[in-house]
Amino acid sequence: MHPAFTLVLALAAGVLAQAVARHLRVPGIVLLLFVGAGLGPDGLNWVHPEELGEGLFAIVELSVAIILFEGGLNLEISRLRREQASIRRLVLGGTLVTLLGGAVAAHLFLDWPWLLSFVFGSLVVVTGPTVIGPLIESLRLKPRVATVLEAEGVLIDPVGAILAVLLLDVALAPGVDSVAAGARVMLLQASFGGAVGIGVGYMLALLLRAKSLVPEGYENIVVLVTVLFVFQGCNEILAQSGLLAVTLAGVVVGNLRTRVDRDLREFKDQLTIMLIGMLFVLLAATVRLEDVQGLGVAGLGVVASLVFVVRPLTVWLSTDSELTWQERMLLAWIAPRGIVAAAIASVTAVALQREGGADGSPLLALVFLVIASTVLLAGLTAGPLARLLGQCQPGRDGVIVLGVSGLGLLLARELREAEVRVVFVDSNPQNCRRAEEEEFPVVFGNALQERTLQRARVGSAGTVVGLTTNQMLNSVFVSRARERFRVPRALVAVQGLESGLAPELVKEEAVQVLFDGPHDVERWDVRARQDALEVEHWEYRGLEPPSDEGVAGSDENGRAGRGSDPLVILAVLRGGRTDLMYATFQLREGDVAAVAVHAVEREAAHALLRAGGWVPREVEPASAA
Repeated sequence: MHPAFTLVLALAAGVLAQAVARHLRVPGIVLLLFVGAGLGPDGLNWVHPEELGEGLFAIVELSVAIILFEGGLNLEISRLRREQASIRRLVLGGTLVTLLGGAVAAHLFLDWPWLLSFVFGSLVVVTGPTVIGPLIESLRLKPRVATVLEAEGVLIDPVGAILAVLLLDVALAPGVDSVAAGARVMLLQASFGGAVGIGVGYMLALLLRAKSLVPEGYENIVVLVTVLFVFQGCNEILAQSGLLAVTLAGVVVGNLRTRVDRDLREFKDQLTIMLIGMLFVLLAATVRLEDVQGLGVAGLGVVASLVFVVRPLTVWLSTDSELTWQERMLLAWIAPRGIVAAAIASVTAVALQREGGADGSPLLALVFLVIASTVLLAGLTAGPLARLLGQCQPGRDGVIVLGVSGLGLLLARELREAEVRVVFVDSNPQNCRRAEEEEFPVVFGNALQERTLQRARVGSAGTVVGLTTNQMLNSVFVSRARERFRVPRALVAVQGLESGLAPELVKEEAVQVLFDGPHDVERWDVRARQDALEVEHWEYRGLEPPSDEGVAGSDENGRAGRGSDPLVILAVLRGGRTDLMYATFQLREGDVAAVAVHAVEREAAHALLRAGGWVPREVEPASAA
């Protein structure tokens, strides 16, 4: 069979398997392993990775480089700083514990030579960021545990890869001198790769910020080519230094705002999905079922040792009082291995057979047994355990707001005073800076892309709000959040209820109109930029019978005709709880509203409020909603 068919079939099967896994809400790697084995020699015998020859390992290495760069893009330094002690110890100290534990398990259960056992230990050091990311999102873990797991998964991969190459070299040429020389080389690799990665990351960020250096539409391919060139260039200068370089380059680029940040993330995310699927199908097809069966009960003993002894010991020695025992227990249970472990194991097995004359098949089979077991275990049991330990977010809470506008910031301040979590999503860098200056969490990106919604943790939100000047965008955003992430409540800002998608959704009762009725968001944003807005608190006392001297236009629920739109009711405090205001909100006597008032029209706003049954009042910060 032609090698091109093998490659194309692996690509198609990998993407299809992940799409099915998404619909079934199971870890994609589970289906990929079954698909790879099913298409390989032990199944339909359609995929023959050996036909790719040396090209297979070039494909594997370059693909892993792109995957790690994409993983680095999604690590936010602001979150890493809060848990930096635990992350640092898990990545550095935890690596040594896992290395030793894995080696001892392989030696005791399988009676492998110590050098081969240590090579195995280095291969299972890495966790699986491509598995952990979706797992964190589906479980809605608390931010602290989620941050540590995500950071460990990305940062430990290049460390484990360098360690695996060092121990492979020692296994092929054992001796004290080779160990000492390998340790020096490892230090050089880390130093060189780290320096190049940080430098290239800053260079790429500056290049992407400039408007004239990279032609429009070329940004993504320029980044892709640069990543591949840096990876291979570093490896040519100092072997295995490229993985750390591209990982750190991704971290730097991801944390420095650029004008193409959204498009770059989307492009790399889609490319990574394609590469992960292809690699798992190809690599799973290289593993023979008879090799896995040949490990017998001893192989399962190694897996059990890693899960029940080595990982808990790693976490307990690497974390301290900064984490609770519940958080440490959950960290000890979740350590699925993924594509990086599979890729390095495949390259290592071939190197052992080609250069050392040893059969690398049992090593490869054992690593894949660890991958399959840990992924299945984490996918099936992590949820119940996280809920039992209280590490899932307690129900849906918080508000996700699309669009950093003047009214949005005023609303967010009121909600923050009530200890309600607010996260903004916006694709305009200037708007994002406005939110960041007020210390609100903000996610930069296309709000209609699933990756952006995942980064904003929409799945844990109780309310989504569309608050841009584009009614269609507001409607599509909240609809997607409700359909894909099952967010229970959605509100949209509208300028009118005459036509468009938003009014249709309102009529279908799928969404509610934000604030006390239609408002011109753009007009209020201009007022905010002119510093012409004030927030006042008014208490609802109920409507009095209409009189000839009152202000006409009040409705039965305390709202009045606006004319030039001098006020917006943002939120309502009732019984110690603050809720967003919406058009059909049924007011009660004693409700206290936060009202945005246009300073120029203060008198008109006050007259409308009094006519609507409101009286001025000063309130203390409310409790959480």
